[in-house]
Amino acid sequence: MAAGRALAALLAALLAASAQLLPREASFTISLHKVDNTTVTIKLRPGVSPSCRIRIKNVIRSDLKIKSGENVTFTFTCSTPEKYFIMEIQKNIDCVSGPCPFGDVHLYPLGLPRLNRTYIWDVKASTKAGLELKFSTPWLRQIEPGETCPDSISYNINSCIDKATVNIGTFCRNGSVSRVKLLGGVIMSLHLPWHSLLTTSGFNIANRASIKRLCIIESTLKGESSITLMSPNYPLGFPEDELMTWQFVIPSNMRASVFFHNYSLSNCERKEERVEYYIPGSPSNPEVFKLSDSQPANIAGSFNMSLQGCDQDAQNPGILRLLFQVVVQLPQVDENVTHLVDLSKEKNMTVTIHLEGWPSQIPLVTEPVCLICKDPRTCDRALTLVSGAVYRISFLCKDLSRLRITAEKGIGCMDIRWCQRKVYSLSVPKAITRLPIQLHKFIWKLLATDLINVEITSPTLKLQQHIPEQKCNTSYSYSIVSATPETELNVGVFCPGGSIEKIQMRNNITISLKTFGKRFINESIPQDLKMSFVPHIKDECTFTVSPNPKAKVYLQTPNWHYGLPPYISISWFIIVPSQQTARLGFSKDRMGIACETGRAYINIKEETLGAEETVRREDELLPQPRNMHHNFWVNISNCKPVDKTQLTLQFWVTFADKQIGSQTC
Repeated sequence: MAAGRALAALLAALLAASAQLLPREASFTISLHKVDNTTVTIKLRPGVSPSCRIRIKNVIRSDLKIKSGENVTFTFTCSTPEKYFIMEIQKNIDCVSGPCPFGDVHLYPLGLPRLNRTYIWDVKASTKAGLELKFSTPWLRQIEPGETCPDSISYNINSCIDKATVNIGTFCRNGSVSRVKLLGGVIMSLHLPWHSLLTTSGFNIANRASIKRLCIIESTLKGESSITLMSPNYPLGFPEDELMTWQFVIPSNMRASVFFHNYSLSNCERKEERVEYYIPGSPSNPEVFKLSDSQPANIAGSFNMSLQGCDQDAQNPGILRLLFQVVVQLPQVDENVTHLVDLSKEKNMTVTIHLEGWPSQIPLVTEPVCLICKDPRTCDRALTLVSGAVYRISFLCKDLSRLRITAEKGIGCMDIRWCQRKVYSLSVPKAITRLPIQLHKFIWKLLATDLINVEITSPTLKLQQHIPEQKCNTSYSYSIVSATPETELNVGVFCPGGSIEKIQMRNNITISLKTFGKRFINESIPQDLKMSFVPHIKDECTFTVSPNPKAKVYLQTPNWHYGLPPYISISWFIIVPSQQTARLGFSKDRMGIACETGRAYINIKEETLGAEETVRREDELLPQPRNMHHNFWVNISNCKPVDKTQLTLQFWVTFADKQIGSQTC
């Protein structure tokens, strides 16, 4: 019996000890005064299983709503309620029927459980008055819909005019938005994560006279920076026939530039959607721009920008929306240095100055901005100049090596009688090479009718075909493409310093000069590429080759990566000096194709009386290396190959002094 009592006492002691170790449920008391006009709501997070509940005395429930004048004590049935519950604290402020409690906005009530929570201040106000939300530093940064804040703390501002609600925007901390002025009422929300230790709202409310527009957003930028802002309701539509203003407070020694990155226009019945700038010191305030215009740049100090909507078509209103960037930077040392670009004597030419990688690569917002200006206030990341005019341009850019030039020139011939004897120089104009910007590409587009062909020559420098066996090592190269509406023939990549004197081509031709590095300006002084229009030629492409007698020259068929198109014929005319013997050889022993329709041929023939022609079909072995004593032709013509076979051929030519008495090999 005594043993039984001892065991019972031991079990009781263990139970008491374990009870002390169990976590006690935390108790919370929320007490709201009658005059607070505040409601606290605790509810389950959407999509979460109700594994945790709220206990009030002996009642278990899944949600709780506490109104003004109530005092409620409760606990949670789990130790991690933040996983299951969210909380909303809404305070209604009536500024219509009574005085407003202006000043700092406090996070009330205190002692709330640590849950993800949203504070909502619903301020009712007359449209005859204005409300101002003033934010304490580090101010706010507007974000796009769907974007999240790094610290999960966000503000949302909605304007309330009559029964209409307009989403002014969502904001994170650490930005430039220092105050927002609104017409009429406002619904201000602050979203805090459960672990946030924030104890202040970060803003106060002040009363202002009517602002006569939807809202005014003030951004204060103190140093070099870049900000992105959006129109209210973005990406949905800006309210019909509304007006709003952004005020930018910028030190007078800084320069600001505006860039529109995404916008759309509504269908207007009356008025016109526009942007207006008020720039202190401007003789033409307000300066009015369309959304499609290049926006002002290089603005000294503070300025205002307003967005004006229109009366929309009731049947098809469309959407007015805007996302834009303001970049603030220090003035550049050489911003007043202008560069003359004289294109007055040029025809059919455009010159675009742009950032490297444009237009496929958009610079990061954090990168220093590089601007090209055609006058002190008309600047952009890319500037296109057209022929027939004279420009004086300047650069707002710390590092000009980030900029590039891409130019294009068109030359056409519709009647051979008018252009057969004319020779065009395909060289980069001095107006471009004199600029302190690296040329990226110069494109010549040569257009002619079906019976007119193009001939390009390089009489002094000659051209070298860029292939693995003889790579170009110059500061620039030419890419040549022949095109019809049906096919495109990549003739090849060529650079100066080779053996090709002339190339004749059918169809419309595009020649692209591409540079590699800064050596181009010095090396390109003797550019000698010339072009003329000639009567119809037999082959798709004919090369005239005059090799250096001491060099081994490699030549290959166009369209190397895809093979010659079906039924295409290409010829090479090789010039052999009178005291030399040429040796011709192929880099493989067969053509390497099978024909579905027609035959593929290689024809080799010396240009001399009685010379025999060597012919090989696609199913035959190619000729062995052979000596050629006179100028000779190599012609390659294609059939329609069967699927997955391509005609690609490469051959080489070397020279040796002619031996007395030798004729053939």
